[in-house]
Formats: sequence, structure tokens, C-alpha cells
Amino acid sequence: MTTFNRRKMLALMGGAAAATGLAAPAIAANKKIKVGALRFTSHSGSFVAFERGYFADAGLDVEFEFFQGAQPMAVAIASGDVDYAVTAMSGGLISLADKGAIKVIGGALSEEAGIDGQKFLASDAAFQAGVKTPKDLAGKRFAVTQAGSSFHYMGSKMAQAEGIDMSFTPLQKVGAIIGAMKSGQVDGWSIVPHIAKPLAGSGAVHIIGNVADYIPDYQVTTVFTSSKNAANERGLTESFLAGFSKGVDDYTAAMIDKTADQDAMVDLIHKYVYTDRPREKAAPSIINGTMRLNANAALNVGSLQDQLSWFQSEKLVDGDISIDQIVDSSYVEILGA
Repeated sequence: MTTFNRRKMLALMGGAAAATGLAAPAIAANKKIKVGALRFTSHSGSFVAFERGYFADAGLDVEFEFFQGAQPMAVAIASGDVDYAVTAMSGGLISLADKGAIKVIGGALSEEAGIDGQKFLASDAAFQAGVKTPKDLAGKRFAVTQAGSSFHYMGSKMAQAEGIDMSFTPLQKVGAIIGAMKSGQVDGWSIVPHIAKPLAGSGAVHIIGNVADYIPDYQVTTVFTSSKNAANERGLTESFLAGFSKGVDDYTAAMIDKTADQDAMVDLIHKYVYTDRPREKAAPSIINGTMRLNANAALNVGSLQDQLSWFQSEKLVDGDISIDQIVDSSYVEILGA
């Protein structure tokens, strides 16, 4: 097995169980692990599991390491600096999996019909000029962070479904995209609801469609770990998934099913998300960010295969990589296979 450190991973990145098993005990009580996270509502499964003692019940002493983006988190997993994390499928993740560094072991955030999800947006300038639906973005400028990002995938899948061509404008950061949308430098974008709705409410942009209408059952983010953990630390990995899944159950009950106290859940999430805002201002954004987190970390491999095929069609990853090199399907229920 090749040894990966963070420097090697950064260079590499630049170059390119069934549910019933989740209750297995940890290898040792109070096993210290690091969990990577972004300060997003979609990472609430980990936050709830920590705050309500589900990780501790599974024998895990968890420390969070927070990141600003998905790719640095993947680097940290591959180098062993972080043990488990949640991230979107990306060219970097696929390349690291191809090198034998990481494995996807479960599913997290998903698009699901009937549950509010990511939105297609038009800038106000484009909207006033007649862009009222995603199809109206034909010939327009669609914002992405980078080539091969989830934004690029969503925009490309919509354009393919509608039979239109768009130009993709890479702007690197979400903040830069928001500024470009407000100024009319770009015409369209897709983004999670907790960002889309406030922007639309201000009149700066307009919601013109739903991502779920074009990519049903889209597996937006995955649970992943190092290949070493997946292969050699089965008890530890199952224990992490057990605690994480209990956190997801509580999140779902409060935020989607509305069978548990939503205010208490918002209070918990606010310890990690929008911490720079007072609770009363953070709460609407937290609630607007609610999307489906997969029960028992079930993984939609059919969606991941579609994403992999798209990356390969765009020549963003090696055409010979198979889904089996990316996914360890032995830990959770597999959907869409």
C-alpha cells in the first residue's frame, strides 16, 4: 500500500455492510478520531451525533476539523490527518480513489422529490431579458466554481436534458459567483436552497427551476474515509457510521418529518453553522438548508456512476476508472446499482 502524506496528496489533486452492520462496537472504548466537516447544515449528521453522545456511545472520542472546501478535506483523509468526512463527488476525489488513497463508504446529502433542494437561478438582468426557465439559459453564461465541480455537473445535466448549449464561467468561489450574479456578469447558476432563497428574496436573482427535476435522486455528498480505514479498521468504520446514522435520524425527525423539536435542532446546528450570526438571524438559513440526509448512510451508487460517467465524458478523469475503485459497497445499503 502506497503511503500518502498531505504534500503528495496536494500534488496528486492538482494533477487531476448492510444497514444491520452499523451497530458493531468500536475496536476500543474512547477511540480518538478526527472528523472533517464544513460548516453547512448538510453536515448536521456529524454535529448531532457528537452533541447527543451517539459517537461516544459507539466508543468514539471525536474531534472535528473544519475545512473551507471539499478538496482539502479529501487530501486530509488520504494523508491520514482526518479519519472520516462527508464530501461531494469531484475529479479530485475520483483521482485519489484511483490511486488507492480513499474509499466512499456511504451516502449523505441527496436530492429527493417532494423535499426542497438545490435551485437553478437566473440573474435579475437575465430574468428581465426573458430567462424564466432553465431552458431559457440557452446561449447564456452559467457560473461554476471550477471545471468539474458539482455546479458544472448540475448545469451540464440540465443543458443536456433541455437540448441547449451554455458557456460555463469558472469563478473559483461561491462569493465571487454571487457578486457576478448580482452584477449581471453571469446569467445562471445552481445552488443549495439556504443560499438561493435569501438571494431570490432580495430580488438580486430569481429561482427558475429545481435541480431534482433534472437529476432525480442525485447523491450530492458521500461519506468517505481512507482506503486503509475501509480495509483494515472495519469495527472503527462501522462504529462511525452507527453514530453518524443516529445523528441523521434525529436531524430527519426534526427538520424533515417534523416529528421532533425543530427549535432544539436549530439550536444544536447553530453551534456549528452561521455561528457569526445571532440565532434569530441564523435560524431561517439553517431551516432553508434542510435537505434529505440518507437513512443509515445508504448510498445511491447509480447516481455516483452517472457522475463518474459525466466526468469521464468531459475528460476530467481517466476513462478507465471504475466505480468499484471508488466505492466500498460492503458497509451500507446500496441503491441504484
